[in-house]
Amino acid sequence: MQISVKYFASMREHMGCAEQKIEVSESLLTVEGLWHGYLSEGALPANTLVAVNMEYCDLSAVIKSGDEVAFFPPVTGG
Repeated sequence: MQISVKYFASMREHMGCAEQKIEVSESLLTVEGLWHGYLSEGALPANTLVAVNMEYCDLSAVIKSGDEVAFFPPVTGG
């Protein structure tokens, strides 16, 4: 299955790209499994927010073929 992954703000710098398509072999995959199995060998940076198909979720959210997963740092304001 193919997953679209987007990175925003400092996550873009951390990953070295803004977007990528990932081909995964599992039919049942969580956001955490995607990060550790396909995107990075390191831990997800602290306080990173995640969205699947434009809806905030936690790392246990299940990803399906064709989904869009976005990673970005928390937004702060003053």
